[in-house]
Amino acid sequence: MTDIEIARAAKKKPIMEVGAALGIPDEHLLPYGHDKAKVGQDFIRSLKGREDGKLILVTAINPTPAGEGKTTTTVGLGDGLNRIGKNAAICIREASLGPNFGMKGGAAGGGYAQVVPMEEMNLHFTGDFHAITSAHNLLSALIDNHIYWGNALEIDERRVTWKRVMDMNDRALRDIVTSLGGVSNGFPRQTGFDITVASEVMAILCLSRDLADLQDRLGRIVVAYRRDRSPIYCRDLKADGAMTVLLKDAMQPNLVQTLENNPAFVHGGPFANIAHGCNSVIATTTALKLADYVVTEAGFGADLGAEKFFDIKCRKAGLEPAAAVIVATIRAMKMNGGVAKADLDAENVEAVQDGCPNLGRHIANVKGFGVPVVVAINHFSGDTEAEVKAVQDYVAQQGAEAIVSRHWADGSAGAEDLARKVVELTESASHFAPLYPDEMPLFQKIETIAKRIYHADEVLADNKIRDQLRAWEDEGYGDLPICMAKTQYSFSTDPTLRGAPTGHSVPVREVRLSAGAGFIVVICGEIMTMPGLPRVPSAEAIGLNDEGLVEGLF
Repeated sequence: MTDIEIARAAKKKPIMEVGAALGIPDEHLLPYGHDKAKVGQDFIRSLKGREDGKLILVTAINPTPAGEGKTTTTVGLGDGLNRIGKNAAICIREASLGPNFGMKGGAAGGGYAQVVPMEEMNLHFTGDFHAITSAHNLLSALIDNHIYWGNALEIDERRVTWKRVMDMNDRALRDIVTSLGGVSNGFPRQTGFDITVASEVMAILCLSRDLADLQDRLGRIVVAYRRDRSPIYCRDLKADGAMTVLLKDAMQPNLVQTLENNPAFVHGGPFANIAHGCNSVIATTTALKLADYVVTEAGFGADLGAEKFFDIKCRKAGLEPAAAVIVATIRAMKMNGGVAKADLDAENVEAVQDGCPNLGRHIANVKGFGVPVVVAINHFSGDTEAEVKAVQDYVAQQGAEAIVSRHWADGSAGAEDLARKVVELTESASHFAPLYPDEMPLFQKIETIAKRIYHADEVLADNKIRDQLRAWEDEGYGDLPICMAKTQYSFSTDPTLRGAPTGHSVPVREVRLSAGAGFIVVICGEIMTMPGLPRVPSAEAIGLNDEGLVEGLF
């Protein structure tokens, strides 16, 4: 059966029953149909003072076309923990329409380790992304409208930094000119679009603790500058109130369930290659008050998602992860070892061994944050005993353990060993600490990430970028963490450079201040904040069958 067929055959419980199992009264759930609901803010506030459960991060090696299955492992581990008698919940991100109709696919897991309803989750879900898009573009419209009606704030039209967004891959919108057609259409200027998941509004929603914090952060967004280089804030345009109204419901975490009817919070959706790559703080902290174990994921490989989870989300939200799971597959190890995708089915122990240094680098990096680590080998039917042993032997040499997990095929029954190991790890001491202190200069923070996580020799940045970083330090933003935007496929900025490269350089193309979210975005190499569609988009295979059911989603 395909993923969508498995999801469609699921025996779902009414969402009120799923909430009741977590101790959420019906009156504090806002249902969206029978199988999904939002958790009310009043109930979340009532949880203050409760003891937190243990937080487990699921991360991965650098992704390859062979697939790693990070979300699938997150769901499988959550189900596995419940199967061995633990009270566990999972927290993952929402799916973006861009990748769904592009090439990456959805974000609901796969096989018998999925979150349902799969189709709704991968399409419009509860409308959170639409609300974020609308709030972001309302601010864009208010900026242009203010300039049109006299520009009392003296905005320099050449220094408007706030773009527009949409939740779809569209390379034609990266660089555009607006307001052509005459005076009534405003002032022509060069601008562009980012994808919604790269919006600072998305980051703000994911990092805010409540509605008051949300509006305060929205007000702090820097949207433009005057001719004297003084900043214009969102609050100067009186946009923060209306934006908060648009985001009021989107701020409430979404509750759904796994195929095995275990609770799953699905909220927020920033990509880790161009944003901070974690689900919302409010969903994670709520789950920690309701469950003894909370399994969450961070986007792409540990060099991006885990680093940002530790250095941005945990730092800002005061979270202390108890353990981390690094997901790898035998197929991905072989691809990192130089095997072509067409040849991955043949046993090749030597290629597995050649590909293991990528995994080893991630193990060392995560351990560097003081967090206990286990490797989950996401099992494929073609994996041989010799190949699995090669990975397990290598991981043992790195001072960790690699456990085969068969959750894709067997659901929770295939994840019991992994679940028991994770429980064991959480009972040992975690000595979590971020990679760098708040007071470290901004450029030095960038160098620290590049050298300690990517193993680069140097960071290349021209004087304009260095001067901009120093100016932000002078303006009081020097204590902000760094959000690196780079390719997810490599430790370097070259997506074709697999394995564990050393001696490379990290070129910084652009830096952006996200004052409301509370970090500095550093754009490296050729990374784009508005992706394009591939030669053969997934959209070509998506449609409705004769029964009116969606086909082609994965």
